[in-house]
Amino acid sequence: MIELRGVYHSYDGEEVLRDINLTVKEGERVVLLGINGSGKTTLLKILNALILPQRGAYTYCGVRVDKSKLKDRDFVRSFRKEMVMLFQNPDVMLFNPTVYDELAFSLRQLGFEEKQVEERVLHWADRFDLIEHLDKPPFKLSGGQKQKLCLACLLVLEPKILLLDEPTANLDPRTTGWLIDLLYDLNITTIVSTHNLSLVPELGDRLVVLGEEHSIVYDGKIETFLRDEEKMLKAGLLHKHRHKHGDREHAHYHFHL
Repeated sequence: MIELRGVYHSYDGEEVLRDINLTVKEGERVVLLGINGSGKTTLLKILNALILPQRGAYTYCGVRVDKSKLKDRDFVRSFRKEMVMLFQNPDVMLFNPTVYDELAFSLRQLGFEEKQVEERVLHWADRFDLIEHLDKPPFKLSGGQKQKLCLACLLVLEPKILLLDEPTANLDPRTTGWLIDLLYDLNITTIVSTHNLSLVPELGDRLVVLGEEHSIVYDGKIETFLRDEEKMLKAGLLHKHRHKHGDREHAHYHFHL
């Protein structure tokens, strides 16, 4: 479904992704783990075709995603419906006068009939406890409600792939629990980025880790990685330092969360 081969990307000459090779199959629930600055957001933006690899190839459902393909209106229309991304800061995604209009916006842009727009809006507003807020301006919602609204705006399209960039960063524990339950209920491919090691087992089944050198240092089962101190040290997610007590030396580990 998704394939990256030899992907590199830099900003102002500073490399943020190095030789990324990744394949994601339909229905997989992938967690993208790495410390801040490891390249997680850039990788998600490439998958969402918001930016293109400077080197290497990105293929989606057998079609290479490049500049020429992004000029193909039919491809872009289909791609934008099937591949959606939730940004870490919900405020950057909200710009319509009411919650209803936010939910309806992308459907209207894609040419859905108004009756179908209303059906989908009401369905997802109900599922996300937003019915009573439909006539409100989005900026009057709480942080958690904004995050719910942004996610509902994506799911209203009934996409095939959902990309989430640090989705729990601004959520309280209760809303985080709600999001985790929702992700388990969704029958779509998900790729969720986080730097929070403790949440990894809750967010997916497969773990892809970006290291401090901006390359993939692990791709496999979550529990295998979490039991391997050396792998976590290599990824910069665990810091080891030693203290001497008399004649004895003790090693202490600290998670970078």
